[in-house]
Amino acid sequence: MGLMDKPLADLVRPKTLKEFVGQKHLVGKDKPITLAIQRKQIHSMIFWGPPGSGKTTLARVIANEVGDMFFALSAVSAGKDDVKKIVNSASKSPKKVILFLDEIHRFNKAQQDYLLPSVEDGTLTLIGATTENPSFEVISPLLSRCQVFVLESLSEEDLREIIKRGLKELRKQFKNLTINKEAEDFLIEFANGDARQSLNLLEATARLYHKVTLDNLKNALQSKFLRYDQVGEEHYDTISAFIKSMRASDADAALYYLARMVDAGEDPVFIARRMVVFASEDIGMAQPTALVVANDVFRACETIGYPECQENLAHGAVYLALAKKDRSAYDAYMKALGDVKKYGNLPIPLKIRNAPTRLMKDLGYGKGYEKYSKESLLPEKIKGKKYYQPYQVK
Repeated sequence: MGLMDKPLADLVRPKTLKEFVGQKHLVGKDKPITLAIQRKQIHSMIFWGPPGSGKTTLARVIANEVGDMFFALSAVSAGKDDVKKIVNSASKSPKKVILFLDEIHRFNKAQQDYLLPSVEDGTLTLIGATTENPSFEVISPLLSRCQVFVLESLSEEDLREIIKRGLKELRKQFKNLTINKEAEDFLIEFANGDARQSLNLLEATARLYHKVTLDNLKNALQSKFLRYDQVGEEHYDTISAFIKSMRASDADAALYYLARMVDAGEDPVFIARRMVVFASEDIGMAQPTALVVANDVFRACETIGYPECQENLAHGAVYLALAKKDRSAYDAYMKALGDVKKYGNLPIPLKIRNAPTRLMKDLGYGKGYEKYSKESLLPEKIKGKKYYQPYQVK
């Protein structure tokens, strides 16, 4: 493959920590990954973050900086034999070996179990990447041997820097390539924190029109072939459309987007998990049994699998779409969480503290407690505050 045959995202991929854009909470001065590189103490870790936030790039940068051998696999297509070959190579290598496993949550329990001994004895340093919560998707023994780092969506400032680098690279082919602020702002909004999306659209527009304008960006975007990539943007766009269709009580649209995901082989448990969240977040107190239905769909997907569980998904999707909606419990919780973050751990009123010892009772713990008191039991600073407001049908 020639240099210009490579995707723009690969051509501008940083090779050193100094070139890396974003994630300053991890790679800034005196931050954990910076210190690990400086001390050449790289332990197994998992990067959890949205697409295009730099998970793959950061893994490659770490290997480059410390001089370790680097192998990359995607759990979507790799199997036990692929891992076995790398383990064999690592056991014979004079250098330390880093195995980067993208979409680690797509490895099943047996595949993850196979990795465990090599991670435990140091044959491999594992860097896993996932867009899913690793607490749910990575087996406990493996998770306990990895440090989890959370990556954030790239900021507007980060994306502008990445677009600038992309333009510089593209000008090697298209010497007079320009972009105005209107087009750049559109690229940033379209990317939604995903560097790969901004670079892919920038590259497509440059190759089609040799000029980056707002109209050219929109035309290039419309020309994209409809597809479903289980690890790419369509994966997230389609699950988003599915959730928003249920939120709008549009059962037909929800079924259509569900069918697209199922037909493409999307993990049914991934879909069902989103339905469980939706049942509490969007339906909540209007129809509390929705959570029971969603959990049963989730369980069915776990135990039955494809092809039969598509019927359970369809049943659940229609039920959730047609259910009454009430976000009052979710909204109330988020307000309470806001106060927790704002005020920290405010002192709990003495009357509702636990009093297991005589000393605590003497200090007033539990004194004056009434089981069915109507008095506010919030900390003094926020006493009487109301978070939960029952949903009012307009």
